[in-house]
Amino acid sequence: MDIMSNNHIETITWHGQHIATIIRADFLPDKTTFITPDHYYQQTGFVVYPKDGVIKRHLHLPLQRHLIGTQEALIVKKGKAEIDLYAMDKTFMGTWTLNEGDIILLVSGGHGLRCLEDTVLLEIKQGPYTGLVEKEHF
Repeated sequence: MDIMSNNHIETITWHGQHIATIIRADFLPDKTTFITPDHYYQQTGFVVYPKDGVIKRHLHLPLQRHLIGTQEALIVKKGKAEIDLYAMDKTFMGTWTLNEGDIILLVSGGHGLRCLEDTVLLEIKQGPYTGLVEKEHF
């Protein structure tokens, strides 16, 4: 397991495979900063604009994409939780504490979560939800 950290962003990998990234609540870049590389199925970044900045009106064209797997982001809106991360072979990697305002990008491998307080998570992942078996519990 490798962990790269800069006090605000922690990237957890296993044999070169990206498992998760934790973005701490106090991370606030002064310029546009994308956390994920361009080829990821789910893009996550901070887009920074000055006062009176403008995003030109636009729409997103109906581009067909082929996705394998499910990446998700959890944002701790309220409370505190512990998340256990597992490698691609289901090996336990460790436990990390997520505090209010923290974000975790779950890229691959497995995970389990325990709420240490009353907790509200905002979960973001690509769809559509297929109704098929999309999880394997272990």
